[in-house]
Amino acid sequence: MKIPANASGVPKPWRLGTAPLLAGLILVGFAMGLSAIPAATWWSTAALSLGAGIAAMSLMAMAAVLGARWKWIETIFGGLDRVYETHKWLGVWALVFASVHLVFKAGSPEWETAAIISLPGPATRLVRQLSFVALMLIVMLALNRNIPYRVWRWWHKLSGPLFLIVVAHWLSFKSPVALLDPPGLWLAGLSGLGVAAAGYKLFLYPWLSQHAEYRLQAVSANASAVHLQLAPVGKSIPFAPGQFAFLSFKRQGLREPHPFTIASAASAGGSITFMVRSLGDYTARLVQEAAPGLVAEVYAPFGRFQRLPQGGAEIWIAGGVGVTPFIAWLHEEGDRFERVTFFHFHTPGRELPEPVDLQALAERRGVALVDVATGPRDPEFRRRFAEAAAPAGPAHVQISFCGPKGLLDEVRSLMMRDAGIPDSALRHELFEFR
Repeated sequence: MKIPANASGVPKPWRLGTAPLLAGLILVGFAMGLSAIPAATWWSTAALSLGAGIAAMSLMAMAAVLGARWKWIETIFGGLDRVYETHKWLGVWALVFASVHLVFKAGSPEWETAAIISLPGPATRLVRQLSFVALMLIVMLALNRNIPYRVWRWWHKLSGPLFLIVVAHWLSFKSPVALLDPPGLWLAGLSGLGVAAAGYKLFLYPWLSQHAEYRLQAVSANASAVHLQLAPVGKSIPFAPGQFAFLSFKRQGLREPHPFTIASAASAGGSITFMVRSLGDYTARLVQEAAPGLVAEVYAPFGRFQRLPQGGAEIWIAGGVGVTPFIAWLHEEGDRFERVTFFHFHTPGRELPEPVDLQALAERRGVALVDVATGPRDPEFRRRFAEAAAPAGPAHVQISFCGPKGLLDEVRSLMMRDAGIPDSALRHELFEFR
């Protein structure tokens, strides 16, 4: 099979997107529901409720699978950032279809119904109500950004046990879906995979996932950021510049694993560095309390934001803490940087920690660094962007981006409207996990 290429001639690897997965699960869910009932009732609200229920349960099971952080899942989606984005929308649409399922009765006098597992009537009704409340709680926790991370993380751990309540509802409620029929096998297979994934994440992940113990060697901080250098206590973890890790420090208040992009190239001794901005309750505490000697469990590597240099012009665009993967790229020895223009968007007064001299690093690697403190609509930025893209032409420009969504939208507009660069030339990470 021929792999499509983007505008720069760089092979564009296939990856599964959110929309195709959602559409596939929803369509299969409704198809399975229709296959279990007489054709004469296909256009009834009962059929709508049944299909919506199967679709909701399918989406919930797949969300549990994506939450396990299995490496093969990350490979299919092209990065853990994409996995988390899809995971979020699976939960949202599961709640939508579960609501439809609850509003309408999934039953008809023309259907042959039976429960797979018989429970007393009151228990069956209780499980039905609890399954909807469980799903609603899961989605609300996932989308609410006002909950402190340490609270959110522990509540989110309940997703697996709450999914068991949904499975119990399917098994105990009278429906036309028999266990050994295609719809029953579909739900049993997905549910089994979802329960296994939730169990792995809840009980086995700390022991079976790739991780290692590191000790803080050097810390340099200012009012808004901290630069951390860690060395392995025993084994080290191999990684590529542009990837990220989950850090769990062995100190009260800093134990919750947080994702941070690695700010260094792989070294012979296995040391690893991170740059952390004070952007929330956890990161603010880390900036204040990080000190040499502190030990951390590092779970890595994740992400697929590696540099793919080709013959055309490269434009790097970083916003805020999104500068971190580009720092790692600049540290990578042996790469060529002659045709790289690096736009660094930052807020005045929020300087990088002292060990990160971005200007000196860029000069050493031959990168044209452009600091932008006035925002993406600054005429000077637009002029410099056009100058960087013009020599190679729109068909031979590769743009790598890491930063907030608002800045990404402005860059996309500038690319396509003013410079004529197709969206396929843009590579970016999804900046927010929650």
